[in-house]
Amino acid sequence: MTGLTVAFAVAALLFASVGHAGASAYLVAMALAGVDPTVMKPTALILNLVVGTIALVQFARAGRFSWRLFWPFALGSAPFALIGGALAVHATVFRALVAVALVAAALRLAMPTRVDAAAPARPLPVPIAVAIGAAIGLLAGITGTGGGIYLSPVLIFFRWADGRDTGGVAAAFILVNSIAGLLGNRPDLSALPAELPVWAVVVAASGFCGAWVGSRYATPLVFKRLIAAVLLVAVVKLLAT
Repeated sequence: MTGLTVAFAVAALLFASVGHAGASAYLVAMALAGVDPTVMKPTALILNLVVGTIALVQFARAGRFSWRLFWPFALGSAPFALIGGALAVHATVFRALVAVALVAAALRLAMPTRVDAAAPARPLPVPIAVAIGAAIGLLAGITGTGGGIYLSPVLIFFRWADGRDTGGVAAAFILVNSIAGLLGNRPDLSALPAELPVWAVVVAASGFCGAWVGSRYATPLVFKRLIAAVLLVAVVKLLAT
């Protein structure tokens, strides 16, 4: 399991730097290592809780969190993440959904993270935000991710948030959905891997470093695009297995 530990550490470091918790990377690492899909979801969500909490604290301390942007999406997502986490999905379908999540993560990381400074942020339509949150929450619960990889591009595309707020909102959103997804996965919690405490400590340390740097300094876009390319290769490997 040494390879998984290293993969988790790298994922936490890189994803936390943009306000994410790394579930998509944890999932592909476990899939390629042959971990049982029923174990993958709760494990990824628990690691998400660790890194998501750290990322939220770091981004909030840096003034990069907006409650006004966060609560409508969270209101819609939390109950549907709970439902999605409780759904039993066939392994083939699960792999396809994880692949979609990874593609979304790659696209998110390849995108510029700053909105045009001359373009003011648009007001957030609360009913639409709640509906979008519900859709993201359901997919997040099914795939075992926190949903930040879907929310961040939405915030940027519709100019509802600038680069300063996206990371903090995504971290809080991931935290809420990970809790809800875990509640839906309660029957699987008895089969968690024995290495989980070690992994939690490793991702906590890596996530702290990544979130501290990412919340205070701009992450070079070239590194994000490199991560995106790696994730896309992982998608090909995942679908080929």
